[in-house]
Amino acid sequence: MSALRWGHGASGLRRALWPAGRPGPMAEEGAFSAVWGSRRSSSARPCEQDRWKDWGHAELLEVLEARVRQLQAEGVSEVTVKRAGMARRLPASGGFQPPGKARTGPKGPAADLGDLWAQKLNKEKSAMQKRKLRLEGKLQLQAEDLGCEHELRVVPRLLDAQLAGCLQHWKHGTPQSLQEGQLAQLLQEAPRRPSPEAKPAREARGADMRLEIQQQKLLAFLECCLLTGHLPLAHHVLVTQHSRARQRRRLTLAMYNTVMLGWARKGSFKELVYVFFMVKDAGLTPDLLSYAAALQCLGRLDQNTSTIQRCLDQMARDGLQPQELFSGVPLSPEEQAMVLRAMRKAQPTFSPPPLPPRPPPQVNTSPLLREIYAKGGPVSYPKSHLPLRELQSLFRQQLRVEMATTVAVESVEQARVLTEEVLRARNTLQQLRAEWVEALCLGLRNLKASEGRAARAGRPTVFPFLCVLPEKELAELLLQTLQVLPPQGESLLSLAQQLGVRVFSRHAVRRQRLSSRVRALQERYHQYVRLLASDTPVEVPRLPRQYWEALGPPEAPHEQPWPLSVLVQLGKKLAEMLVEAVRMPGSVAAPQGPCTLIPVLYHVYSFRSFRQIGILKPHPAFIELLATAAEHTLTFEAAEVPMLCPPLPWTSPHTGAFLLSPTKLMRSLEGTVQHQRLLDSCPPADLHGALDALTQLGNCAWRVNGRVLDLVLELFAAKGCPRLGVPAPASEAPRPPEGRLPPGASPAQKAEVRRELARCLKVAREMHSLRSDALYRLSLAQHLRHRVFWLPHNMDFRGRTYPCPPHFHHLGSDLARALLEFAQGRPLGARGLDWLKVHLVNLTGLKKRESLRARLAFADEVMEDILDSADQPMTGRKWWMDVDEPWQALACCMEIARAVRSPDPAAYVSHFPVHQDGSCNGLQHYAALGRDSVGAASVNLLPSDVPQDVYSGVAAQVEAFRKQDARRGVRVAQVLEGFISRKVVKQTVMTVVYGVTRYGGRLQIERRLRELSDFPQEFVWEASHYLVRQVFNSLQEMFSGTRAIQHWLTESARLIAHTGSAVEWVTPLGIPIIQPYHQDAKVLIAGGMQSLTFSQSGDTSQKPNTLKQKNGFPPNFIHSLDSSHMMLTALHCYRKGLTFVSVHDCFWTHAADVEVMNQVCREQFVSLHSQPILHNLSRFLVKRYCSSPRSPKHSKNLWMGKLQDTLKSVPKTGALDLEQVKRSTYFFS
Repeated sequence: MSALRWGHGASGLRRALWPAGRPGPMAEEGAFSAVWGSRRSSSARPCEQDRWKDWGHAELLEVLEARVRQLQAEGVSEVTVKRAGMARRLPASGGFQPPGKARTGPKGPAADLGDLWAQKLNKEKSAMQKRKLRLEGKLQLQAEDLGCEHELRVVPRLLDAQLAGCLQHWKHGTPQSLQEGQLAQLLQEAPRRPSPEAKPAREARGADMRLEIQQQKLLAFLECCLLTGHLPLAHHVLVTQHSRARQRRRLTLAMYNTVMLGWARKGSFKELVYVFFMVKDAGLTPDLLSYAAALQCLGRLDQNTSTIQRCLDQMARDGLQPQELFSGVPLSPEEQAMVLRAMRKAQPTFSPPPLPPRPPPQVNTSPLLREIYAKGGPVSYPKSHLPLRELQSLFRQQLRVEMATTVAVESVEQARVLTEEVLRARNTLQQLRAEWVEALCLGLRNLKASEGRAARAGRPTVFPFLCVLPEKELAELLLQTLQVLPPQGESLLSLAQQLGVRVFSRHAVRRQRLSSRVRALQERYHQYVRLLASDTPVEVPRLPRQYWEALGPPEAPHEQPWPLSVLVQLGKKLAEMLVEAVRMPGSVAAPQGPCTLIPVLYHVYSFRSFRQIGILKPHPAFIELLATAAEHTLTFEAAEVPMLCPPLPWTSPHTGAFLLSPTKLMRSLEGTVQHQRLLDSCPPADLHGALDALTQLGNCAWRVNGRVLDLVLELFAAKGCPRLGVPAPASEAPRPPEGRLPPGASPAQKAEVRRELARCLKVAREMHSLRSDALYRLSLAQHLRHRVFWLPHNMDFRGRTYPCPPHFHHLGSDLARALLEFAQGRPLGARGLDWLKVHLVNLTGLKKRESLRARLAFADEVMEDILDSADQPMTGRKWWMDVDEPWQALACCMEIARAVRSPDPAAYVSHFPVHQDGSCNGLQHYAALGRDSVGAASVNLLPSDVPQDVYSGVAAQVEAFRKQDARRGVRVAQVLEGFISRKVVKQTVMTVVYGVTRYGGRLQIERRLRELSDFPQEFVWEASHYLVRQVFNSLQEMFSGTRAIQHWLTESARLIAHTGSAVEWVTPLGIPIIQPYHQDAKVLIAGGMQSLTFSQSGDTSQKPNTLKQKNGFPPNFIHSLDSSHMMLTALHCYRKGLTFVSVHDCFWTHAADVEVMNQVCREQFVSLHSQPILHNLSRFLVKRYCSSPRSPKHSKNLWMGKLQDTLKSVPKTGALDLEQVKRSTYFFS
C-alpha cells in the first residue's frame, strides 16, 4: 500500500510517492484510497490561513477527481479517486486527527470556535459542490487549455528504489491489493507531461484553426451573396475587411475572384477594377480566374481596344497565356463566349485552342481487378425484372419526390377514434400552424433585417444564408422540425446543426431545380436504364458506370457544402427565432376569451456527463395537444426514404446515388474535410473498384415481406413485444415513485428516491427512442408495401459500405432484416431448398458446431414445427419464437412452407435472401496476413468436417493454463475451477481484433464474472486480471502472427502520430484512407440565448490524437481489408449475373446461387491475401512519412529514424497454404 503527499514548489503542484508502513483499511471497490502525509513545516496552532490552505487541498482534490473523470472519457484510465478527509497535525502531540472526528476536551471558547468552524464548513459544503460541477464542466470544455504547465496531470515522481521496484513488480505480475492495482493502472496509463515547446505550438495551431474557420465563413458568405443577388453587400464587406489591416490577412485570392466574377456577370467594369487593384494592394498575384473575370466583363461592354490590350499585357507579365483561359478556368459556355469576344477585339485573329479530344476512359490496373475490367471473356451482367417504360416512369416519380424535398408517410400508430375532442385538437393544431407560419415569416423578415444591418457594418453574418430559400418554405421546414422534437427535448447544438444541414440540402436541390440540370438528367437517365431494363438488349456488356460515362461528358460538381461553423450559426439563429415566434394558448381546452400565450419551446439547462448543456424542450401543453390530435402523418426528407428507381451510378466522389439530393461518397462527420480532399486528389481510375461495387449494391431491387409486416404491425398495435424486438410505447415505462418523503427522511432515503427517479426517466427515454425508431421503420415499410424500391449505398472512411436511407434498410436488427426480400426472384433449382433449410437452422443458433449435413437433417426433423410456425405463427406451437433470430426464422419458415407445398420445389421462384457469415472474420484476415496455420484452423480457413469455434478453443486453452497454475498452488486459479466457459471469454476474443487492451478486456471479463451468481464476488477483480492475461496468452499461442501484426500496426501508428501526422494508407482496391482522429478543436459561437461551443475532432490543423490513432489503426486496417474482400466478391458476383448484397462480413444472395457465391467469396479471399499486403503497406508508409532528408542531431529526426526502422520491420509470416481456403466448407457458412 502506498501513501500520497502533495507538496508546493516553484513549479506549482507536484506529486511524490513513497511506501507507507502498514496498509490501512480496505477501500471500497473501484476507489483509490490514500493516507495524507504531513505538511511541510508548521508547529504553530491552527489559524484562519491554515484552514484556507486545507480547503485549498480539498479543492485540488476536487480538481483531481474531475481530471480523472476526464481521463476516463478519453479512454486513458478508469481509476476513480475516493474523496478523503483532510488529516490534521495537532499542535501539541504532532499526531493526526482523524477526519470527521471532533476534538474531545473541556468546553469553552475554543470549543465554541470549533463549533463555528464546523458550521462554516457545513455551510461551504454546498458551495463546494456547485464549484465542483462548474469546474468539471470547464475541464471538459477546455481540455486543450489543460495541456499547459498548469494542467493537473497524474505524473509519478519515483523518489526511491523501493517504489520503482514496486512498479517493476506490477509490470510483470498481479498487484497484491485492489488499491495497488488501481494505482498501477493509473501510473501506467497517465499521459506524459507536455514539453516546454508544446504550448507555443498548440497556440499556433489554435490561431491557424481560427484563421481557417474565419476564411471558410467569409468565402461562403461572399459566394452566397452572389447566389442570392446581394453582390453590393459582398463588395462592401470585402472592401471593409480589406481596409482593416488586422482583418486583411484573412482575405484570400478566391474571395477577391468571387466578387470580381459577380461584377463581371453584371458588366460593372468600374467596380471590378476597384477589386482588381485591391488584389495588388493585398500583395497577391491575380490568377487565370482573375483575368477571366476582367475579360468577361470587357466582353460585355463596348470598351476600347487599348483597355483590353493593357489587361492582356498585364496577364503576360504575370506569366499567364490567353489560351489557358479556355481550358484551365471553370466558366460556363456563355462566359467563355464573352471572354472570346473581348480577346478578338484586341486580337482579331485569335482563336481559342481546339477542344482536346475526349480522353479514352481510364482503366484500373490493379491486379485484383484485372479480370473485372478485362475486355472480352464471359460476362453475364444481371438485368432488372422491370421493362424500360416502367423504369422511366419510376424515374419521374423519384424526381418529383426529390424536387418536393419531403415525403409524407402515413403512420402505423393505431388511429384514434374521431371523437369531438380529437377533431377539436386537430382543428386547433391546423389553426395554430397557419398562425405560426405567419409569425415565422415575420420573424424571418426581422432576422434578415437585423443580420443585414450587421453585414452592412462590414462583417460576415448569416444574412445571405437566410435568403437561399423562400420565407414560407423555411417556415415550414422549422415547423417540421418542431413536430418531431422528442418530449424530453433536444440539445440546442444538435438541433442547430440539423437545421443548418437541412437548409443547405433544400438549397442544393432548389439550385438544381432552377437550372437546366434536371432536363439534362432526365434525358441521360432515360438512355441509361436501357442497360438495366428487361426488354432492351445491350450490344456490348458494360458496367453501369461505364455506360453512364459513355452517354455524355462528366457532370459539373454539386454545390460546395457550407462550413460547419456556418451551419451551426445559421441553425442557432433559426432555432432562437423558432423559440421566440411560436406561441400557443396556455390551455387550448379553455373557453373562448382572452388568454395568455406561452412559448411552445422553452430553453433549459441540463447536465450530461458532467457538462452543462442547453436544451430546447417542447411545452407539455404542446405535447398534450399533439397526443390528443393523434395525427398519423410522418414527414421525411427525400434522402431519408428508399428510392423508387435505380440510383445514379457512382462516377466520381461527387456524383452518384440520389438524383438531386447531395450525397457524400465517403460519409463523415460534418466539418471533416480531409476524406473528400484525399478522394479528390486520387487518380479517378483508382476509385473504379469502389465506385462500381457501391453501384452494384445500390442496384439491388427490394420489396417488403407483407406477411411478416402484418404480424409485426399486430404486435406493435398491441403495445409491443420486447421479447421479439417490438418496442413497447413509453407509456409502459416504469412509473417514478409517487408521493413525498416524510420530513425526517434520511439522506440515504433521499438518495435512493433520486436514483429511482433517474432510472425511470432513463428507461422512459430509451423506450421512446426505440419506439420512434420502430415507428419510422414500420411506417416506411407500410408506405412501400406494394412498391419496388432501391437502397443507394456509400461508404465510411475505412471503405465499409452502408445504405444511405437511415430508417429502413437491411443493416438493422433481426426485425428490420425480416421485413425485406429481393424484388427479383429466382427458381430454387436442385439445391435451393436445402440451402433454405440450412439457413433456417443457422438462424436458430441451435447447431453452430454441427456439419451442414447434420443441420439439414435437423431441419427435416423439425419440419412439423417449421410448417406450424408458417401457418399459425401466433396461435400454434410458436417454435420460431425461441430461436436466436426469431423474425428472420419465421420468414424463412414461411418460404420453406411455400416451396415444399409447390408442385415442383425446384421451379419455385424464391425472393428470399440466404446469408453466409464469416467465422470471426477479423481473425480470419489476421490469420491470413500472418500465414498462421494454427490460427487459420481455429477460424475455419482450413478444411474440416465440422465448423471450428474459436471461442471454445480459447476457453479450452485458458482452462489448460488454469489447471497448471492450480497444481502449482495459485489461489485464483483454484477459485476459478468450473467457471471458465465460452461465454466468459467470447467478448474479449471478439474485440481483440479491434484493438482491445488488457485493461478493457479485464472489464469485459469482470462483467461476465459478476453475472455468475455462484462465483465468489470478492475474487472478481483478481480473477478478471488473471483471466485476461491467460486469454491473451492463449491467443498468442493460437494466433502467433496476430499479436505481432497488431503490435507492429499499433507501434507504427504511435510513432507516426508523434511526428504530427495522421495515419494514412491505401486499401488493396485503391481507396485512400486517413484516420480522422485529432485533438478536439473548440469553436465558440457566442450571443443569443446561449453561447455554443462545439468540438471538431477531425480538424487537420490540430495535433493528431495519439491514443486514438494508435488504438484505431489495427481495427480500421482490418476493416479496410474486409471491405475490400466484400467489394471484390460483389464485383465478381455481378459479373456472373448474381444478385448480391452484404452486411459487412455477411453476404446475401438467392438460395439457388449460394454455391456460386461461396466459390467466388473463397477465390477472392485467396486472391486478396495473395498480394503482399503488409509489405505494400510498409512501402507506402515509409514513402509517405520518411521520404524527407533529416539530420541525426535533431531530436525530431531521431524519432523519424526510429519510425523508419519500425515501418520497415514487417512481421514475419508462417507457412499457411492459402489455397486450402477454397476447400473450406465453413469459411463462410
